Amino acid sequence: MALEGEHTCVGFGFGPIQAGLFLLEAFRSGNFRRLVVAEINPLIVGELRRADGFYAVNIAHPDHIEAEHVGPVEVLNPNDPADRSALIDAVAEADELATALPSVACYATDDLGSPHRVLAEGLGRASGPAVVYAAENRTDAAQVLRHRVEARTEPLGGQVQFLNTVIGKMSGRISRPRARGLAPLTPHSKHAFLVESFSRILIDTIRLPDFVRGITSFEERADLRPFEEAKLFGHNATHALAGYLSALTGLEQMADLPQVPGMMPFLRDAFVHESGAALVQAHRGADPLFTPDGFREYADDLLRRMTNPLLLDTVRRVVRDPERKLGWDDRLVGTMRLALSRGIEPARYAAGAAGALARTDERLLSGRASAEELAGPLWERDDPEPCERAEVLELIESGASFIRDWRDGGFADLKQTFDAVHGG
Repeated sequence: MALEGEHTCVGFGFGPIQAGLFLLEAFRSGNFRRLVVAEINPLIVGELRRADGFYAVNIAHPDHIEAEHVGPVEVLNPNDPADRSALIDAVAEADELATALPSVACYATDDLGSPHRVLAEGLGRASGPAVVYAAENRTDAAQVLRHRVEARTEPLGGQVQFLNTVIGKMSGRISRPRARGLAPLTPHSKHAFLVESFSRILIDTIRLPDFVRGITSFEERADLRPFEEAKLFGHNATHALAGYLSALTGLEQMADLPQVPGMMPFLRDAFVHESGAALVQAHRGADPLFTPDGFREYADDLLRRMTNPLLLDTVRRVVRDPERKLGWDDRLVGTMRLALSRGIEPARYAAGAAGALARTDERLLSGRASAEELAGPLWERDDPEPCERAEVLELIESGASFIRDWRDGGFADLKQTFDAVHGG
């Protein structure tokens, strides 16, 4: 397929989501004449350039993997002065842009090539309307990005719209691709990108007059927050819960979760009866998802996808960066707080939070350090209300006690152990 359309797409950060979602969907659409990506890793820049901007992405279906080839993509390093100038020009002409960075903290750095600086200079002289998809896993990512950009330029007004996204698409960077039967990113690469075939991506409703998206596969929603919360407090929270508890058993692959006795029914109970029950209460009527039956179907589908062996997902990847995932508003503690606000005791997610906290300091599970001592500093900037903070900490301490009992019992059936302790 050649690039024959009229649109220009610019991405920031060349990882699996940028390569296997935004650029892939733009390429598939046939509506773009130009695909551009900003990447600061010189090794990746060099690989793409040696391949003339063509790359492969592996797509995991339930029963097979296919490789799809994309390109040509222009890759520019914003920390290189010449590339930075060309990137600003590309931003100025772009119709659709997408950030797919490790976190919102990457929006604004001290580098001259920081995304917020480049976007400010390019969007500040754009001649037509543009949308910017913010793919970072935070419910207000688009607002954070717009604030960072407009701090460097005049207000963009109605010319540019920053869009939140809900991307329930699991993905990863895989080493030794040929040994695993995967297509490497380029012929020169020692790694591959692997994404699941799931492609139902939700975005904010676009309100720019007469704007027509080139990426046609996304679904717009007038109120995205319920779906953002379902992703963060349902999908992400349960994924993290599974990772931190299975890591204690020495499990290495997420596909092997069913081998841990009682793990899958325990996760389903957490998903349906803790986060699901709270989300259904909070957003009833917003969508068929937010009904007991709808959320059970959502949970069952995601648990199947999380354990798809073709995704090659590792426990090590899932449990990285525990400090961020223990944030006051993030997937573990944020889910606990949502449940508590709805009168639901999130004891299972509390065990997950304890597992994550133990990942930061193993003294928690030996009783030589308290949840207060270890988690308190993580929430200082949030300045939580004292009573809520104390309630969350008490639950995490209880979760740590449960983990010790489970571990000391030889990791016996997780659901049965939990039900015995909590009278389930």
